[in-house]
Amino acid sequence: MSGHTGKKAVVVGGTHGIGLAVVRALAQAGAEVLATGRDVAALQEISPAVHALRSDVTDMADIERLGRAAAERLGRVDFVFVNVGTAAIEPFEAVTEESYDRSFAVNAKGPFFVAQRLAGLIADGGSIVFTTSVAETGGGSVFTAYSGAKAAIGAMARCAAAALLPRGIRVNIVSPGFVRTPTMGIEASERDRVAFGNMGDELTPMKRHGHVDEVAAAVLFLAFDATFTTGATLTVDGGARHLAAS
Repeated sequence: MSGHTGKKAVVVGGTHGIGLAVVRALAQAGAEVLATGRDVAALQEISPAVHALRSDVTDMADIERLGRAAAERLGRVDFVFVNVGTAAIEPFEAVTEESYDRSFAVNAKGPFFVAQRLAGLIADGGSIVFTTSVAETGGGSVFTAYSGAKAAIGAMARCAAAALLPRGIRVNIVSPGFVRTPTMGIEASERDRVAFGNMGDELTPMKRHGHVDEVAAAVLFLAFDATFTTGATLTVDGGARHLAAS
């Protein structure tokens, strides 16, 4: 498959789970990719066209280094995937100022400033996709800060879509439900992850988790094929957002 030969992409949060699946799909399709994360070992053997950069979105100096690295290694960029996030299982009454600030730093502040820094490198007519979560519309009492932060970056993504429209840059959102990844997207013990996964299978109308490749396909659709779509959210959740109550 070489459908994206000559394309250049940055995947922020590309070292595991959904991000890694997107990196692999891009590389298999012929694109050149700069992928970031805190553990870049998984990127080493994908393709010579994949460049790895250890980076932390909560560190503004790292975001600036990412911008310089993208300019030096790729030059103009066709697509940026902002795929970072983490959730602590934390009841409403247990949220502290520290845990609140961390959630917003990882899930909202970091993604916003990454997109802002990289926007100037995106070619006119390019695209950005942000990862949010079905939790942004109400994630239950144990995901208060996480749900708020994901809703915030979703709102900022729609504002970015308006801001970048004069350059023909499309900005869209992929909103996954329960997806099978190494961490399940949560900060928890292995026992709690298993319980969380079982709950996900029960709550999802399709009665299973999504596969990372299913989300990656949605991301690449928004990135390259949805040419008349901007400011939109594509939900990939097995029906959880719209059918769970039926």
